[in-house]
Amino acid sequence: MLKIDTHSHIIPKHLPRFADKFGYGDFIYLDHHRPGYANMMKGDIFFREIQANCWDPELRIREYATHHTQVQVVCTIPVMFSYWAKPQDTLELSRFLNDDLAALVAAHPRHYIGLGTIPMQDAGLAVQELQRCKEELGFPGVQIGSNVNRINLSDEQFWPIWEACAQLDMAVMIHPWDMMGKSEMEKYWLPWLVGMPAETSRAICSMIFGGVFARFPRMRVSFAHAGGAFIPTIGRIEHGYRCRPDLVAIDNPTNPRDYLGHFWVDSITHDPAMLRYIMNAVGSNRVHIGSDYPFPLGDLEIGAFIDDMGLPPYDKANLYHRSALEWLGLSDKQFV
Repeated sequence: MLKIDTHSHIIPKHLPRFADKFGYGDFIYLDHHRPGYANMMKGDIFFREIQANCWDPELRIREYATHHTQVQVVCTIPVMFSYWAKPQDTLELSRFLNDDLAALVAAHPRHYIGLGTIPMQDAGLAVQELQRCKEELGFPGVQIGSNVNRINLSDEQFWPIWEACAQLDMAVMIHPWDMMGKSEMEKYWLPWLVGMPAETSRAICSMIFGGVFARFPRMRVSFAHAGGAFIPTIGRIEHGYRCRPDLVAIDNPTNPRDYLGHFWVDSITHDPAMLRYIMNAVGSNRVHIGSDYPFPLGDLEIGAFIDDMGLPPYDKANLYHRSALEWLGLSDKQFV
């Protein structure tokens, strides 16, 4: 059965020293300090060590084959978003990353699907690069962050981007990043364990309550990490909507539960019982395999636990490829 991993990250092996070029900022660069490994550096500060499977496409294909997975949806590492920078500089960085990704997809069209990155802090430039991603590079969608310089995705400044995504038939993956409260809970890796699920719920709630889904119903959106904390806490969110509509339902009168099944989520739950709950809530046709490969907090066995869940073939086919293809607006024929 065709298996598509919808959530994986990749980076060019060699990055320009954008901080030197632009004259400011802690833009990421790679220090290849030993064979097969590189340190991601933010200025003079160590961010994380990555291995060759973060940039080597042939190595990735071999590793994926061990998990019976043929296709990877690839996008940049969220720290590369650089929404904090001058918009024109983020556009230049985005174009570099997108061009590299397009070359990768062109070299391995049966194994890779690319999601571009865009300078979300400037709607005009974001739409410009979104159009290029669609019309010149052939990407079916883009990956964006869960907030933009602490501004929620419901803010009206982003509406031209959502409108362009709908008109261009571009899928959107929303990935948590720049987690709220990060500086107050850095010990115990809490920004990744607690902040990321909350950050994704923040994005979903803001888009529901802010009327983004109501205003742009044709936009196809998927949220990373099984939608974070949103679906497991939908009861509380709905109760808040009912008991304090004066605070919650001020921009959109629709019950937030009604949006279950409107968007997609990946399968990264690390828990079969939670995955069943997610599937029951939104339908197996709105859940697709994701791994967060190659990072250790991801599901690096790429949904292996799903094979042991006893799911009927219809649901497994949805998780393995049908849901992903519908979200991306693609056909399975190009991967046969």
